[in-house]
Parts: sequence; structure tokens; C-alpha cells
Amino acid sequence: MCLSIPSRVVEIDENNNATVETLGVLRKVSLDLLDEEVCKGEYVLIHVGFAMSKINEKEAKESLSIYQDIADKMRDGTIDELEGDMGFADRFN
Repeated sequence: MCLSIPSRVVEIDENNNATVETLGVLRKVSLDLLDEEVCKGEYVLIHVGFAMSKINEKEAKESLSIYQDIADKMRDGTIDELEGDMGFADRFN
């Protein structure tokens, strides 16, 4: 299963590579697989170094809020790292 966190485009260079920000982390990704134009400030979903699709700002911010809430709850011990895994962890242990 793949989980993609929305990433905000910070910069686009002349080679169609973007610098994106994902939960405070900057990385470079290729925009070559997208069939629509992406502009600075928009959000994309990435997989292994490629932007796979564009996501609208409202959906991106809702997803990021959920991910942040989960991270906060894991940090403060409210939930552990396996909670919310829909039972998949037990299948692989």
C-alpha cells in the first residue's frame, strides 16, 4: 500500500523539476508524469520522486491536518504506532 502526503510546490526549475515541501521537509521531484500544468503554491501527490497527480488546496489542507493530528497523538502517547492500522500489522508479525 502506498500513502502519499500532499506536498506544496515551492519552486519549479527549467528542467520541469519541482522543489516541494512535505510537512516541513523539502525535496526535489519530477513533474514529467503529470498531464496538467502545476504552478508554484499548488499541491501534488508524489511517489518515488515523481509527482503523480495534482490535488486541490482544500483537500490537501484537510489531509495535512489529519496527518498532523495523528503525528501529534503518536508523539504525546495518545496512540501508539500500530493503532489505526486497520489490523494489518498483526497479519505481518
